[in-house]
Amino acid sequence: MAGRPALWLGLLLPLSLGGSSAPASLLRRLREHIQRFQESSGLSLTLGPGAGALPKQGWLGQPLDPFNTSDRRSFLQRYWVNDQHWASQRGPVFLHLGGESRLGAGSVTTGHPAALAPAWGALVIGLEHRFYGLSIPAGGLDVAQLGFLSSRHALADVASARLALARLFNVSTSSPWICFGGSYAGSLAAWARLKFPHLIFASVASSAPVRAVLDFSEYNEVVSRSLRSTAVGGSPECLAAASAAFAEVERRLRAGRGARAALRAELGACSSLGRTEDQAELLGALQALVGGVVQYDAQAGVPLSVQRLCGLLLEGRSNGSRSAPYHGLRRAVQVVMHSLGQRCLSFSRAETVAQLKVTDPHVSSVGDRQWLYQTCTEFGFYVTCEDPRCPFSQLPALPSQLELCEQVFGLSTSSIAQAVAQTNSYYGGQTPGATQVLFTNGDTDPWHVLSVTQASGPSESALLIPGASHCMDMAPKRPSDSPSLRLGRQSIFQQLQTWLGPAKESQESRGSRGG
Repeated sequence: MAGRPALWLGLLLPLSLGGSSAPASLLRRLREHIQRFQESSGLSLTLGPGAGALPKQGWLGQPLDPFNTSDRRSFLQRYWVNDQHWASQRGPVFLHLGGESRLGAGSVTTGHPAALAPAWGALVIGLEHRFYGLSIPAGGLDVAQLGFLSSRHALADVASARLALARLFNVSTSSPWICFGGSYAGSLAAWARLKFPHLIFASVASSAPVRAVLDFSEYNEVVSRSLRSTAVGGSPECLAAASAAFAEVERRLRAGRGARAALRAELGACSSLGRTEDQAELLGALQALVGGVVQYDAQAGVPLSVQRLCGLLLEGRSNGSRSAPYHGLRRAVQVVMHSLGQRCLSFSRAETVAQLKVTDPHVSSVGDRQWLYQTCTEFGFYVTCEDPRCPFSQLPALPSQLELCEQVFGLSTSSIAQAVAQTNSYYGGQTPGATQVLFTNGDTDPWHVLSVTQASGPSESALLIPGASHCMDMAPKRPSDSPSLRLGRQSIFQQLQTWLGPAKESQESRGSRGG
């Protein structure tokens, strides 16, 4: 999956989790870039030549306001279906939930849900989230329309789609439906089982930040720890170099107009950097870049790993140059921008606000405006670095991030804090109390601190994978996968076996009695 979001989303993973500003927009485009990379490489790998029909795309009519039966307005929600491995109408259904981005055919052909389907003879369905991708209601994205965008609306869509798709594909009433999701969609998967246990048999929630939080300072604590960890290619020297690089950026921002002009050219800032708010946009983008390297470490299609970033930051240190780490950060920026095919790392605050105010969904196709609205009205997730121990810049501070909600949607700071508290009250935060939910996380991922990493009782399952990054268990298998990741995927399979084994036996027993 507020403030300065998580950087790179891999395959089908929804979250740019964090606020929406120019840095957030950059990260969404990085995520789209990686998603396309993994989908294109995974599609041929999963289906293979002559493996049968490509996945089917369909549309469901859904009520715009599912909580008001007198409101007859509706919208079309996109879904994908892969029935290549579906053994019988009594077989399980793996429902892959989309999050705050488009959902493509890869949702049912690549990654862990699709990889598990052959073993269980499962039907795989991907459901795009309302207001994202092509599932945007008519009428644009003005504030009144966005009132129908929330996790509760999305869960109502899941329940409605579950019933409609079962009828459409003539799925047996005894077939178990299992939800899969990563990041924000992982939270939705867990909450779907929590709120609709009669419809959803079980859920696998990957990197699911089920605890909403206004000030997400813990994010950078994990980033710092990972940059220092030799297990993922970091070192204490790397963390010190990252801190020195940010200090040098701030020194140059204070050094005068000429130094700022040079900095603007070197780091791809598409604003003059004369205003503090524009400097904060640049510093936020740089933090997002470093945080994203950690969050999506070692995933296919990611421009930089922790090991490579540290290598860049530590180049030239032997000559004792104070600016050596800065030049390494500059090269890291160039690598990322080249991967995206973009020339701007950050924009002015004014331009960012103007872009986020656009209500035309064709202009806001990446989902920046929609996700910002959800962070302002439900989740927070504002990544900050105001603790003196944080190695990066203290800009942008929390107040400036909260101000974005007021500037774009007219929402007060107090309303955001109240919304975060209500979300945790409604879903239970990190103690949701749902049964038959497996929470999977990687300890390199900064978002794992908002998820469930230890089972609180016998009916709850949690898996923390050493050295794994955000939603890494859901990505396509690779020869380079670590032993801990392979063991983690095996544990997920065993958990499904625990859930589905008795269900299959019960089906067979009923079938034999009926015969």
